[in-house]
Amino acid sequence: MLKDFPAPKEQAVCPICNGTGWKPAGNSRVTRCDCRMQARSQTLLVSARIPKRYEHCELSNFEFDGPYRDLATARLAACRFVEEYPLDSTGLLLTGSIGVGKTHLAVGVIRELILGKGISCLFYDYRELLKQIQNSYNDSVKTTELEVLRPVFEAEVLVLDELGAVKPTEWVWDTVSLILNTRYNDNRTTIITTNFDDKPAAAVSGLRGASREETLGDRIGERMRSRIHEMCRIVRMEGQDFRQTLRSASFR
Repeated sequence: MLKDFPAPKEQAVCPICNGTGWKPAGNSRVTRCDCRMQARSQTLLVSARIPKRYEHCELSNFEFDGPYRDLATARLAACRFVEEYPLDSTGLLLTGSIGVGKTHLAVGVIRELILGKGISCLFYDYRELLKQIQNSYNDSVKTTELEVLRPVFEAEVLVLDELGAVKPTEWVWDTVSLILNTRYNDNRTTIITTNFDDKPAAAVSGLRGASREETLGDRIGERMRSRIHEMCRIVRMEGQDFRQTLRSASFR
């Protein structure tokens, strides 16, 4: 049910609803006024915690032409996800090397869900989330682990950015398990980005050696990698590093 968000005080009274939040819909009926829908969307957008660096990211300005045409399939998958949600609430696992636009695409998705469908979303950098949880153990910090985790558990759609970016320990694995299993059991949608290949851990694959690159299985454990496969569609993103391309172009 939509909550009645008051119009911002600095704005003029809406001429359509005269500040009531309701407009005529014919046959003596009323419907929610667009001004209240817009106010609710803006409130949800602020609550989503999208970092300032990514506030500009939309599906409409995600580049997939020219040197980035290999990313067209990923953008198509993101657009389809938005169109089908919530009838299909399966999440997304966006994998690929640094700088191919995984975070841009994830933010673009939740912006569309918030502004187009009024869906409550939340963005969290994996490293920042773990730091906040660890800080909650400090007696001088006036928050608890549950207070940090509750919005992560309860968000209708969660973006967990840079999964696997923290060196794995038993505590890290336990924390990831708690987050993913809670959301899985509550049937909530999760969008995950990671720079690590979606491949098994060394102990499972049997491949070891200094030249072997770490995989998602190495960083989060095979049990959680399997859980993600139940929760998400895998979208592999391959292309040039946007940031390196822009940096090179700025020196020309």
